Amino acid sequence: MLYYLLFPLHELFSVLNVFRYITFRAAMAAITAFVISLIMGPFVIRKLKELKIGEKIRKEESARLHELHASKKDTPTMGGVLILLAITISTLLWAEISNKYVLIALFSTLWLGATGFIDDYLKQVKKQSKGLTATAKFTSQIVLGLIIGLILFLDSPGSIRLDVPFLKDVSLNLDGLYIIFVILVITGSSNAVNLTDGLDGLASGIVVMVAIALSVLCYVSGNIKFSSYLLIPYIKGAGELTVFCASILGAGLGFLWFNCYPASIFMGDVGSLALGGALGTVALLIKKELLLVIVGGIFVLEALSVILQVASFRLFKKRIFKIAPLHHHFQFLNWPENKVIVRFWIVASLLALLTLVTLKTR
Repeated sequence: MLYYLLFPLHELFSVLNVFRYITFRAAMAAITAFVISLIMGPFVIRKLKELKIGEKIRKEESARLHELHASKKDTPTMGGVLILLAITISTLLWAEISNKYVLIALFSTLWLGATGFIDDYLKQVKKQSKGLTATAKFTSQIVLGLIIGLILFLDSPGSIRLDVPFLKDVSLNLDGLYIIFVILVITGSSNAVNLTDGLDGLASGIVVMVAIALSVLCYVSGNIKFSSYLLIPYIKGAGELTVFCASILGAGLGFLWFNCYPASIFMGDVGSLALGGALGTVALLIKKELLLVIVGGIFVLEALSVILQVASFRLFKKRIFKIAPLHHHFQFLNWPENKVIVRFWIVASLLALLTLVTLKTR
């Protein structure tokens, strides 16, 4: 919005020429989202407390986990509303709103945010302990994936190809299967972040690191000189997603201010589903779908731990982990919660660096 209002005036006021630069607007988007989160955070926490929207620790799931997390009981949740507010306002202010990639990314984020909001609302306000049924959640994610998949498939002038990390001039041709692949990415990424959101600041801290890496990938993918030099697909207009990713970065840092150990607020499904979907959508838009497995490696491991645990128990009546998701397994190994969080952050930061290294290994 500010781009359209102020950049046309750059001939009168030369200082306004900075609005043409994505790097400037991305930096301002991150700062804006952070400030919004920081200012609105105490208000949101206070309102959630007044509405008695707090974390419920269910003893029937695991007595030991209930004991470990007893102190979290009644901590305000649904704080993802704050994240969505900061991302949306910041993106609308600093990005080119007419950019189709920005619109798709925002649409995906808000769609899954609404899905998560309904789930949290049913749990917290309507006192339905299960919230939305698994079928309803998956249906929402699948429909969104179908919409985005169709848009991207019809927008492609030729066949849809997946860029393979580390390898030059190697790609996979999916053609019509691409739509199914998009559904898997959207569903997988949103649920993976949701599963990771179990310790104070764990998911929000990792999202920040992934957002930084994706910001760089968006910028080079949308820059014809950089993309040519790095031998990656050039996607005209995709550079504007740098602003969107920067908004996620700023909103994530602002939320982490209150969500770090010991947390004053949790994001709930409204935040985790939205953030996971946002990261997955960005990866799809810049043709870095397979890199998402690396940059979001912690999210992948968390989701994989649940899948393996369920499969192993159903098939062999044995558990691979003491409990799933993975972060709780380490708690059961007597790692202090803050140690689990920081160590997962360290691994996530290294994976983000490895993701950026792939740009130069081709």
